[in-house]
Amino acid sequence: MTEKKIEITGVNIAELFGVNNANLKHIRTFFPKLKINARGNELTIAGDAEVMEEFERKFELIMAHFHQYNSLTENNIDNLMLDDGSAMLSSDGSETLVHGNGGVKIKAKTVNQRKLVQAVNKHDMVFAVGPAGTGKTYTAVALAVRALKAKEVKRIILTRPAVEAGENLGFLPGDLKEKLDPYLMPLYDALRDMIPPEKLADMIEYGIIEIAPLAFMRGRTLDKAFVILDESQNATVMQMKMFLTRMGQTAQFVITGDMSQVDLPHRQRSGLSYALDILGDVEGIGIVRLTQNDVIRHTIVKRIIDAFEKAEAIEKAEAAERKEKRHSRDDNQK
Repeated sequence: MTEKKIEITGVNIAELFGVNNANLKHIRTFFPKLKINARGNELTIAGDAEVMEEFERKFELIMAHFHQYNSLTENNIDNLMLDDGSAMLSSDGSETLVHGNGGVKIKAKTVNQRKLVQAVNKHDMVFAVGPAGTGKTYTAVALAVRALKAKEVKRIILTRPAVEAGENLGFLPGDLKEKLDPYLMPLYDALRDMIPPEKLADMIEYGIIEIAPLAFMRGRTLDKAFVILDESQNATVMQMKMFLTRMGQTAQFVITGDMSQVDLPHRQRSGLSYALDILGDVEGIGIVRLTQNDVIRHTIVKRIIDAFEKAEAIEKAEAAERKEKRHSRDDNQK
């Protein structure tokens, strides 16, 4: 067994290793055969030389990430450990997308969020699919605001199906805008982080930014615009076809969705599912799939997603087993 000391300089050790050394403990889980101890600004590692070499390489990526963003989460560590680090630290997509309110720098924070940035830079139409909390909508809105500020487009159009409202829409108080605003609130929230309130109100009033339900897109040609269809798993196949064929010559389309949160009536196929099946090989269309490793909300969110996925997998397996037993019983009775 060999031992090596690594001196850590130029960073706040408490922020690097987290509260109660939570980040350090998480790093240890990836190297169970190493003894990893921290004292002050010195890290001591002991174990097999080859494993120690791998640890040093990963720790360099962690330090590079911390120097760049001045923050480190368990999700960041997961991404750096599971990836070779080239995507996480690539200059393509790691730049500030837009300066938000208060001068906050809004950047893509995970491997697949960077892939989304790269896909939008390369393709005119991009599908971003993944579970809740992975930053699909937020990153897409940041890219839209960036394009507007750079005068690459003349307006931003944000839309989503108001499927939750359904037939109950008429029972909600207020005019049509007031009825629909609750279903469009996540889009407003993202914009409020990036554009001062007064300016945002003016941009919405003058149509520079339009936020509307998907039904309002019918019959239009969307051109010179950055267009985002959010929650697209709740669009029907016909709605999806209608929306995608609204694309003008100089438009940028981003379609986001989460196939685990389909609210359509039972047995009605999601337009997102259908589009992904038939458009995967179409030239000019990019598809980025985000995973629970891209979750940037509270770390508990990632654990919740994992738990639901495991439970759903067990239920599917049990259902398949029951179906198989029924078929066997029917065959025996014949």
